[in-house]
Formats: sequence, structure tokens, C-alpha cells
Amino acid sequence: MSALIRVEGIEVAYGDIAVLRGVSLEVREGEAVAVIGPNGAGKTTLFKAIAGMLKPRAGKILYRGARIDGLRHHEIVRRGVVYVPAERELFPQMTVLENLELGAYTNYKSRWERLKFVLGLFPRLAERREQMAGTLSGGEQQMVAVGRGLMAQPSILLLDEPSTGLAPLFVSELYRQLSRLKEGGLTILLAEQQVPHALSFTERAYVLENGAIRLFGKSKDLLGDPEIQRTYLGVA
Repeated sequence: MSALIRVEGIEVAYGDIAVLRGVSLEVREGEAVAVIGPNGAGKTTLFKAIAGMLKPRAGKILYRGARIDGLRHHEIVRRGVVYVPAERELFPQMTVLENLELGAYTNYKSRWERLKFVLGLFPRLAERREQMAGTLSGGEQQMVAVGRGLMAQPSILLLDEPSTGLAPLFVSELYRQLSRLKEGGLTILLAEQQVPHALSFTERAYVLENGAIRLFGKSKDLLGDPEIQRTYLGVA
């Protein structure tokens, strides 16, 4: 299985403060991969670097074997790499439908076909399509954020902390729909603090701490690792 995304030894800094130091990982086509770690570990910085929102000061980021670390964000989106931020960044005074349509700017002609797919995936959004996004619950807003990302027809979806602030019921529902996307062949790179969900959903995982990869392996193996259980699962 070929690597869809390959990150090779990247370093990212804010001014003089190094946030990522020599981070390497890969995501193969059709795979779901998790990046877990505490707050401040650098997960969001890593995702923004892959998405072209931050420029690494060293290292390479490759998509299908070609470097993308020198491209602008919109150029990377057009190649199929789509980032869904933890903050969701919806337009609260626009309707659900309008927010979703914004995600189709890279291929506007196919927006109705994509919209049918997204509303089929998230029926709740079909019910609320004319409702202002700012009036939705947190879980519904997350559905809009993921749906907007899907409107861009991604080859790989970068999901940054998708369960943040959600009630357990919405978290379970979200992961059910993400499982459908994975079964349909979509490649997913997931940053998550809810480690049991992340490791149960993905095939492989990387542990990011203090800006560096400390551990990586098959998700099922990490789920049973005593140190992971103690640090992230609260198992004594």
C-alpha cells in the first residue's frame, strides 16, 4: 500500500519557539491513522503544516510522492488534502446549506452531487439545512464542519480533535459516520484526545509529545500498551 502523505523530519516554529522537532509519519491510501498526545504536544501544528497553513523550517511533506510543503493552503486543498479544524470555523450567520456549499469551492459544478452525499451521511443536517449554523448544538456544528470538508471531495481528511466539546452521544454518532467514510475508502488522519475512540477507529497511531514522535505502531497494540493505558486511559 503506497503512502498518500509522507512527512519527513519536519520542524515547525513560532518565532524562536520550536513546536515540532524532526517529526516523521506516513498515511497510506485507504488507511485511518491517529495522532494522540496531550494538549500542547503539537498535533494542531502538525496538521496545519500538512495543510499548507504553516511552513516548516526544515523537512519535507509529500503527497503522492510530490512535495507540497511549498504550496499554499488552497493549492493543497485542490490536490485533495482537506483540513477540518478543532474550532470548526463555521459562519454562524449563514445557513447550514450555505456553510456546506462553501466547501465545494474547488469543484463547484459537482456541489449538488456532493451535497446529496453529505446530507445522506448526516440526516440531521438535512433537517436543519435552512437553520443558521450558529444556532446548532456543538455536535451538529461538528457535523457541518466535517460535511463542509467532504464537499471538497478529499482524498485525505485531516480531522483535528473532532470530539472536542461534544456530548458522549454525539461522539459515538460522529465515529459511526466516520467509520462509514473509512469503509468507503476515504483516507483519514485523526488527531484526538479521546484515545479509546481514536485507537479503536484507526489501524495505526503515533504518540506525539513535546513536539516529537515518542511512540508509534498498530493501534490495537498501543491500546494494550501499559504505558498508554496509564498515561492516556487512566488505568492504574
